[in-house]
Amino acid sequence: MKYTKWNNSWKFWKDTDSFALVWNIPENASLVTLPHDALIFSDANAESVSGTSTGFRTPENYVYTKTFKAPLSWQGRITRVVFEGVYMNALVYINGQAVAKSPSGYATFTADLTPYLRYEEENELRVLVRAGAAPNSRWYSGAGIYRDVYLVQSEYTHIAQDGVQIITEEASDTSVIKAQITVGNKSQVSKELCVVTDILFDSKKVSEEKTKLFLCAGEERCIAQRISIENSKLWSAEEPDIYDAKVHLFDERGLEIDTVLETFGIRELSLSSKKGLRINGKEIKLRGACIHHDSGLLGAATYEEAQWRQVKLLKEAGFNAIRSAHQPMSPAMLRACDALGMYVMDEYSDMWTRPKSSFDYALHFEEWWKADVASMVKKDFNHPSVILYSVGNEIPEIGTDAGSAYAHKIAGLIHSLDSSRYTTAGINGIFASGDAIGKIISDVLSQDSNKNTGGNVNDFMTVMDTHLDQIVVHEEISKRLEKACASLDIAGYNYMRARYESDSKAYPNRVIVGSETYPPDIAKNWHEVKRLPSVIGDFTWTGWDYIGEAGVGIPAYAPGEGGFGAKFPAQLSYCGDIDITGYRRPLSYFREIVFGQRNSPYIAVQNPRYFGKDVIKTPWVKSDAVRSWDFEDCIGGKSIVEVYAPGDEVELFVNGISQGKKQSGEKAGFCTLFEVTVSRGTLLAVCYKGGMEIGKDELSSCRKAERIVLKAEDRVSPKDLSDNPHLVYVDIAVTDNNGTVATACSEEVSISTKGSCSLLGFGSADPKTLYNYTGTKSRLWQGRALAILKKEGEDASIEVFASNLLKATLAL
Repeated sequence: MKYTKWNNSWKFWKDTDSFALVWNIPENASLVTLPHDALIFSDANAESVSGTSTGFRTPENYVYTKTFKAPLSWQGRITRVVFEGVYMNALVYINGQAVAKSPSGYATFTADLTPYLRYEEENELRVLVRAGAAPNSRWYSGAGIYRDVYLVQSEYTHIAQDGVQIITEEASDTSVIKAQITVGNKSQVSKELCVVTDILFDSKKVSEEKTKLFLCAGEERCIAQRISIENSKLWSAEEPDIYDAKVHLFDERGLEIDTVLETFGIRELSLSSKKGLRINGKEIKLRGACIHHDSGLLGAATYEEAQWRQVKLLKEAGFNAIRSAHQPMSPAMLRACDALGMYVMDEYSDMWTRPKSSFDYALHFEEWWKADVASMVKKDFNHPSVILYSVGNEIPEIGTDAGSAYAHKIAGLIHSLDSSRYTTAGINGIFASGDAIGKIISDVLSQDSNKNTGGNVNDFMTVMDTHLDQIVVHEEISKRLEKACASLDIAGYNYMRARYESDSKAYPNRVIVGSETYPPDIAKNWHEVKRLPSVIGDFTWTGWDYIGEAGVGIPAYAPGEGGFGAKFPAQLSYCGDIDITGYRRPLSYFREIVFGQRNSPYIAVQNPRYFGKDVIKTPWVKSDAVRSWDFEDCIGGKSIVEVYAPGDEVELFVNGISQGKKQSGEKAGFCTLFEVTVSRGTLLAVCYKGGMEIGKDELSSCRKAERIVLKAEDRVSPKDLSDNPHLVYVDIAVTDNNGTVATACSEEVSISTKGSCSLLGFGSADPKTLYNYTGTKSRLWQGRALAILKKEGEDASIEVFASNLLKATLAL
């Protein structure tokens, strides 16, 4: 089976005439290369019907076409096209004939072109994208053909698509795998065939197996080969060793008629409430990050190198697990997780029968859940990084009779397709409590006469924030959890840490994962994860910032500036440990210290302009602290310095003068506060354990914004990607001559390209930017910005310049 990436030479336009009698291609159609996010080119608009959900961007209906000549050599073969993701309501036609559809927006699906191809003539493949019924998502979804497309061809006698599945039967010095291989004979005659499987490690053959079979005309059969591998390397996040299975199909003459290459890892999973999650016999606690699918400045366009960079940076920040929220993970990111070592919780959907947006996937769930769940499992099967399947996120009906029945059906289908992995769900007990919410709130508020709600969502969220631990342990939620968890291997708790200990006693065989948690709560959460064997990990919301759900993580000082009521131009959620450019925010270092992955302290400073005032924030926000000591307009005033530190004591120095020692580490919640006078100069934090220094951190003021510094990041990409074209990430910063970033600088910067490169994304982490990421201008955020370029040849360079006449050039 031959896979050819089919991303080039597509034409694209907005569809303004859905009832056109003639399917012409308009003169203003653009020539695009996939992956392509049509929505990211639209400017944010305060009047968008999708509002904060998509960062004030409104999707429309779009058309993609590709014309190609089908040579005679294709005749007598099967020709398909595989779409890894089209958002949403995709309709596929070849020469005007309907051949496929997919409403999901995230499912991988296939269109069989064979019956309608015209050989030695021009053929037109057309994809209609019906994303214009909005709102259709709770976050920025992008729109269009945003993932890779492949032309897939095979003989009529072939190895089936997704027809090679590798299962670990024993993981040891001499491991045993079972290769399940499906062979199809769509020809009109019977066939004598032979399947040969070569197992390769570092391109060297380490084992093989051969099976002969006879297939009647029209027959399809799955064979199983049990293969031993001596001196085997086991896959884990710490040691992500990868094997290749190269499967050959030969006819009766010994001629090879098909071949498939699949990568896999050898690893065993086991699970219990007493020993937790074990991988290859070792207990693993999941240091998890929830992430949405967008690629920051690139929008939803799923470039291979962008996915690898994201996984690498998350791993460097201390995470060992990712939850794909709330849709199946892209094949590109799965490959990165396999190769770089990252455990994966892959998630089916954000809704079942009850809509969360007016025109979302709930409209199609009943008819499509089986096909879409099967698509996810087939995609994931050979990826060792995938250890958990989530059947859904915060499904309101999951605790009802009908909802628990669907949980049983979905989990059952997953297990029938893949019995080697575990099922879970991201269950929000409050959302699942349904009609009992009124009773729960009434019972909780009766204990606090100062609290009252008017019944609206904002009041309810306020009550949730201040009384969450009391709410989630209510007996009404317990009842619904029993139904919701009945068919799941692991109970996924969204924001329900208060239940961990009591449920470990009440349900001694229940295994729990913190499937979604508040970022500031990591110290409390991780204490419980370490203490309770039945709690296997924590997944923060979120590891990486994202477009949409705008304002959730923006600290505010007046209504409408941030939080749930954020107004235009808020575009980002702003609750990621890592911002959309890939720069780590203070909470990322806090988390890394809590995880025990960092010995040095880390300094962040609360905004002195609001000293003494209460910041308006959601539970996803710890404070307004940033990594800066540049507050020229506040010198002489007061500020709070947050020092995240391990050990047992931490000392803060301001320009060499000690501000005293205070308790640090777990007893201090890993966050120690110092009230200081704002000045210019240097902050130095030193942490101690048993009186001995174990680490230090220094933060200095920028002397003067004197130059623009451009730095191309080291490439992070698969070995088999060619040198050109490829993505180049260029970090942009304004600094003084010592290299200290001018974090107070918010200058407008412009970029231009020369030679064989093109600009794919340009912008900063500003959550309220007025600039489109597809433009050539942006405003610095905390002194930084990022450019993402596609380099297509050796002669390529960029120039970045600011309005104060600073400029810099960089050869790519």
